[in-house]
Amino acid sequence: MRTCLVSLTLTLCPIQLQAEDDWNGIRGYFTPPKEWQGKFGGYRSVLTFPDGSPVKTPADWQRRREQIRSKWNDLLGEWPPLITKPEVKVLKSERPEKGDGTAEAFVRHRIRFRWTPNELTEGWLLIPDGDGPRPAVLTVFYEPETAVGDGKPHRDFALQLARRGFVTLSIGPAEATNSRTYGLFYPEMNKAQVQPLSMLGCAAANAWYVLAARPEVDNKRIGIVGHSYGGKWSIFASCLFDRFAAAAWSDPGIMFQDDRPSINYWEPYYLGYHPMPWRKRGMMTKANPGRGLYLKLREENHNLHELHVLMAPRPLLVSGGSEDPPSRWEALNHTVQVNRLLGYTERVGMTNRPDHSPNDESNEVLYRFFEHFLGPVSAEEKAENAR
Repeated sequence: MRTCLVSLTLTLCPIQLQAEDDWNGIRGYFTPPKEWQGKFGGYRSVLTFPDGSPVKTPADWQRRREQIRSKWNDLLGEWPPLITKPEVKVLKSERPEKGDGTAEAFVRHRIRFRWTPNELTEGWLLIPDGDGPRPAVLTVFYEPETAVGDGKPHRDFALQLARRGFVTLSIGPAEATNSRTYGLFYPEMNKAQVQPLSMLGCAAANAWYVLAARPEVDNKRIGIVGHSYGGKWSIFASCLFDRFAAAAWSDPGIMFQDDRPSINYWEPYYLGYHPMPWRKRGMMTKANPGRGLYLKLREENHNLHELHVLMAPRPLLVSGGSEDPPSRWEALNHTVQVNRLLGYTERVGMTNRPDHSPNDESNEVLYRFFEHFLGPVSAEEKAENAR
């Protein structure tokens, strides 16, 4: 498996069922290839306090983690209070059919709820047949339809995971996508107090409470996944909100990179917010410079590995494509290092494909990742939840 993972064509090996201790064929993706082991890319260490002293113990790490979290919250803007008791309206319920005309083994509900203090959204909630509580996954993208199968292929994470027995909730800012503003702006478009990408993370945290309130869901087993735009969103949601138990980020560009037009964190709907009229969309140039927080982050040598480490020891998978090649292990090794300090191994994984778009093989690893780390709820755990 490892040879195929780092082959010159950067293609995934075909999935093969292996022994149980091989995690159903995916365990090999959770150790960096030899050529990337122990390499940290010149990124600033997260295991050093601001005064230069090293982080040596798990207790040290908790203090350092809070420093990192507090710094990023100050930079991004504090979230408004989370909506921990959501009011959810079911607009319609249906049992979809498969392509062959047979019924799916889940019911699909169109729901409406408040995902920011001043904004409602609609999404698709898929609940498999049978008893709960079950693990669940939140899927995030430009709009809710793609993840339930009504969009480009290989992005139907909510549908495929529901078929595997997960409760899933698919959300996305359809109106903002249609208007090409993409982000969430709180409290309003021209007076945003939170960077739009971080505010998407806040909305995902509120959606976590929607899932957690469902009797079919084990609230200790809720993950999050997104591709591209949704991958950026899932980074900020899972790193800034500790209750996501696992996260998969599909080729978002997990680190800042100013020479890749798709790793465009500088845009005003991500981390480069400024009041309208907005800069012309696209690469930063002298004629079309970036603005806002993104420039400050770059000037102060911040990068996203500082957020990644907030996941530890929760498991994460990077489903890498054209924007996240194997060299991204240099960034992920910072989280590997923190996990090791905390006594955990094999909690950080990456697959690689040549193209930005997911494919059958990369998605199979992603689904098995959630099955392994969230997994079915045992009878003992059901009894514990009932107590």
